[in-house]
Amino acid sequence: MGKVASGMSMSLDGFVTGPHDSREKPLGEGGEVLHHWLGVTATAADEAVIQEMADGVGAILMGRRSYDFCVGDGGWGDGGPAGQTPCFVLTHNPPAESPAVFTFVTDGIESAVAQAKAVAGDKTVGVHGATAAQQALAVGLLDELHVSLVPVLLGGGVRLFDLLGSGPVTLNRDRVVEAGSGVTHLRYQIVR
Repeated sequence: MGKVASGMSMSLDGFVTGPHDSREKPLGEGGEVLHHWLGVTATAADEAVIQEMADGVGAILMGRRSYDFCVGDGGWGDGGPAGQTPCFVLTHNPPAESPAVFTFVTDGIESAVAQAKAVAGDKTVGVHGATAAQQALAVGLLDELHVSLVPVLLGGGVRLFDLLGSGPVTLNRDRVVEAGSGVTHLRYQIVR
């Protein structure tokens, strides 16, 4: 089976969105700068990092908040964050209707990871969103953490590392890519 990996753009002060994120502003106020390396300021090194992630993903795991902010018109359309790659959404209350790419999981993170891994096979389960990543990390189901560190201080928003559970988490850094865009792409293996 493949691994479970979270990949997020993060400000130097630890935020993955700016303040007041919403359906209208999924990255919050000022948070769009976190994704400039995906387009506006992208270098060949940035493009190689995102292409590697896209090529390796077999399923996506996300929280309901990410789904609500980005599904449909004005967001991902009828797909998910990686087009038609199957997406598993952690939720207590599934919507009545949704695009076919989404499966709603109501019995917790362990079940969601197991279902996503079964679909992904030898490919990676990409964890989308801070809360889903924190939940997977807290129960020992996250294998890799990719952080694209953006040289900006947002001062508020959603933090990537708010709810880690008990005890420290030891990481082994195995890659650093310094892109000309100013972004530093870091990859860590979770030490168990």
